[in-house]
Amino acid sequence: MTVETEVEVIPLDQLAKVYRKIKVRMDLVQKDFDTQLETLKGQLEEIKLAIKDQMKAQGAKSVKTDFGTLSLVTKTRYSTTDWDSFKQFIIDHEVVDLLEKRVAQLNMSKFLEENPTLVPPGLNSTTEYEIKLYKAS
Repeated sequence: MTVETEVEVIPLDQLAKVYRKIKVRMDLVQKDFDTQLETLKGQLEEIKLAIKDQMKAQGAKSVKTDFGTLSLVTKTRYSTTDWDSFKQFIIDHEVVDLLEKRVAQLNMSKFLEENPTLVPPGLNSTTEYEIKLYKAS
C-alpha cells in the first residue's frame, strides 16, 4: 500500500515576497549589529592604546593580571607600492614563496575565458547556484 502525499506548490510571486521580507529584516539586523560592533571595536581600541602606553612607559613586555596576562608584541606587515617591480624581483630571484597561496578569482576567470584549452595543473573549481532577488522597477 503506497500513500501519496501532495506537496503544496507555493507560487514564485509569494516566495519572492517572503524572500524580500526576510532579506529586509536580515539587512536591518545586520546594520544594527554592525553599528554595535563598530562601537565596541572603537572602545576596545581605546583600551588597547591605554594598555600599550602604560606598558611602554613601564618598559614591560608582559604583565600578569587577575584577568589574564597582557603581552606587548610587535607585528610587521609588508606591502608594495610598485607591483610591476615587485613581480619582476620575484621572477629575477626565483622567490615565488614571497606571495600568498591563493588564486585571484576574477583574473583566473578571465584567463580561462580567454584561454579555454589552457588550464593550470592542479586547478580546482567549484560552481554553485545562488538565488538573488532584485528589486522590481
